[in-house]
Amino acid sequence: MTLFVVLAALFAAVALAFVLPPLLRSARPAAGNVRDDMNSLIYREQLAELRAERERGAMGEDQFQRAVRDLERRIVTEAGATAAAAPRGSHALAAVVVALAIPLVAGLGYWRLGAPEAMLPGATETIAQPDAGQVEAMVEKLWERMKKSPEDAEGWALLGRSLAALGQHERAAQAYAQAAQRLPNDANVLADYADALAVSRGRRLEGEPMQLVRRALAADPQHLKALALAGAGEFQAGNHAAAAVHWRKVLALLPPDSEFARQLQSSLQEAEQLASSAKPAAPTGKAPAKPLAGLRGTVSLDPKLAAAAAPTDIVFVIACPADGGRMPLAMTRTTVAALPWQFSLDDSMAMSAGAKLSEQAKVIVVARISKSGQPISQKGDLEGASAPFAPTAAGLIVVISKTVE
Repeated sequence: MTLFVVLAALFAAVALAFVLPPLLRSARPAAGNVRDDMNSLIYREQLAELRAERERGAMGEDQFQRAVRDLERRIVTEAGATAAAAPRGSHALAAVVVALAIPLVAGLGYWRLGAPEAMLPGATETIAQPDAGQVEAMVEKLWERMKKSPEDAEGWALLGRSLAALGQHERAAQAYAQAAQRLPNDANVLADYADALAVSRGRRLEGEPMQLVRRALAADPQHLKALALAGAGEFQAGNHAAAAVHWRKVLALLPPDSEFARQLQSSLQEAEQLASSAKPAAPTGKAPAKPLAGLRGTVSLDPKLAAAAAPTDIVFVIACPADGGRMPLAMTRTTVAALPWQFSLDDSMAMSAGAKLSEQAKVIVVARISKSGQPISQKGDLEGASAPFAPTAAGLIVVISKTVE
C-alpha cells in the first residue's frame, strides 16, 4: 500500500512536469487537443497491430520498422500542423489549478471509481478484461466516426483490421475498399483488402483478390503477406510451380524457427511435388499462349550521387509510354541497398487494365529514388531514364544520374 502511494505521487509529479510548462508558455485550442487525443489513440492502436503482425511472423523486421517510421512521420506531421495553428498566451492561473487538481482528483477518483482492492496481493488476477460485446461496440463507434471523416485513409485501414479481427470479413472488405481508394499504392492496404475479400468469398482468391495482390506486389515486390497470398492464389488455380516461387520468397523473409515458416514449408513441399509430377498437357490443336511481353534490364546509381541516397530509400522502376503519356504502364520497386538491381516489367504489373505494356510500340523506363516514398516525382528525388525501346527489350541499362529540380 505504501509503495503504491509513493509510486502514485511520483507519477503525479512527473505528469505535472509535463503539463505545467506548456500551460505557462502557451495555450492550444480545444479542437487541437481533441485531434491530438485522436491521433494518439490511432497511433497506439496501429502500433499494437503492427507489433502483433510481427510477432506472429506475418511481417518481417524491415517491413515493421518501415511501417513504424511511416506511422510516426504521419502523426508528427499532423501534430506539427495543429501546433502551428494554435494561438499563444500565458495561463498561470490554469497552471495553479492543474497543479492542485491533478493529484487531488486522481486520488479521489481512483478511491471512488477505481479498484483499491487491486493493490492487494493476487488481486490483479480478478480484474476483468473487455468482453466481445464491448470490443464490437468500440468498432461500431469507429465505423460511425469514419462516416463523418471519410477521407481518413488510415482510419479506414484500422477499421478494416478491426472488423477482420472480429471475423466480419465482408464489412472489413468494404472498409479496405475505402482505404484503397485513397491509398492506391499502399501494399499493406491492398494485401489486407485482398485477404478480407477472399475470406468473404469462401477463401477463393481468383478474380479481384488476385488483382489486388498483384497491385500490392507491384508496389512492394518483397511484401510478405502479398507474396503469401499470391502463392495461395496460384496454388488454387493449379499453377503449382508459380505458387512455389512465391512461397520461396516468403520463406526467405521469415525467421526460420517461426510457426508460420514451418507451416509454409509444408505447403511449399506439396507445391513442389505437384509441380514435378505434373504431366505435359495433351495437344489441343490450339497455338500456345504467348508469354507476357516484358522488359528486362539493370538499374544502377551513379557513384557521384551515392552520398545523396540512403540505403533504405525506395527505388521505383516505372515503364511509361515513349510518346509522353503520363500514365505508368507497369511498376516495380526495390531499395537503394539492392542496387545495382536486375528488374523485369510486364503486363502482370499493369497499373491500369486499359493501358498495358504489350500494347505500346515504344516505351521508356524511368528509375527514381524517392525521398518521400511515393512514386510521383518530387523535388530532391534522384532519377534516370532509358531511351525508347520495344516492350519486349532485354538488357536495358538505366543509370540514376540526376537530381530532380
